[in-house]
Amino acid sequence: MVAATAGVAGAVGVVGAAAGAGFVTLLKRQAAHARDVIGKPLGEEAIDADKVYKKSYGGTPVELLVLGDSIAAGLGAETKGGTLGARLAKGIAKALLRPVRLRTAAVVGAETSMVPAQVESLPKGYRPDVAVVIVGGNDVTHRVPQKDSTRVLGEVIDALWERGAQVVVGTCPDVGAVRPLPQPLRSLGRRIAKQLAEGQRETALARGAHVVSLSEVVGPFFITNPDEMFAIDHFHPSAMGYKRTAKAMLPSVLAALGQVQQVPFGHHLPELPPEATEPPDPDPNTGRVGSS
Repeated sequence: MVAATAGVAGAVGVVGAAAGAGFVTLLKRQAAHARDVIGKPLGEEAIDADKVYKKSYGGTPVELLVLGDSIAAGLGAETKGGTLGARLAKGIAKALLRPVRLRTAAVVGAETSMVPAQVESLPKGYRPDVAVVIVGGNDVTHRVPQKDSTRVLGEVIDALWERGAQVVVGTCPDVGAVRPLPQPLRSLGRRIAKQLAEGQRETALARGAHVVSLSEVVGPFFITNPDEMFAIDHFHPSAMGYKRTAKAMLPSVLAALGQVQQVPFGHHLPELPPEATEPPDPDPNTGRVGSS
């Protein structure tokens, strides 16, 4: 569920110093072994799934933007319709009985620090109704300090607000679900990922975003059904993994669009007052939702 393993061992220099050089050496060897086992059978580019979904519903399409890393990009899906963005688009369309235009700016291998560039790459006048951000796995593996990751995430949310978008953040997934990572590397990765996910949740909620704790809503499925949920690299989600992830995230996406008021376990509503986050009524001229 992350793009690399190189930095997990080095992400805990303090722990290594306390445990001794032998422990650090073990982690580095395990990380190197995991990289060899996993390889890159999926390549480094996800399928381009951007288009308007469910045109038959008619009307002005809801604008869906997806930002982040390889999970957001859909690496591991075998068809356009199997990517995370496409599955979210179809779910939104069925719920709203409206077509949905998907735009994917996510990049395989991206860290949080790279997401601002994804926002900047968008056309100047582009105003998404809802933006979904999933990032963090590469921050864990590349030893990015948590405070830096969460700070940039906050800046990304602010930039999306400026474009009129409601924001949904999927927190860092459970790195410990990746079986090619041996112990103790797997447990260590899980702990660091959990800490980052908690920081992401706090930052996103404080900035008015909706949050989905991926380790809670889909993590157990990847742990109990790894052969079904992971792609052939045993690292990224399979088509079924993306189907389950999109289904799990959909309640918060619909909540961000003002379509539902309650969300299930693992979903978190923004801390800002409702009047600050509730999207305005659709424009009678454009039919847009979630923007001004």
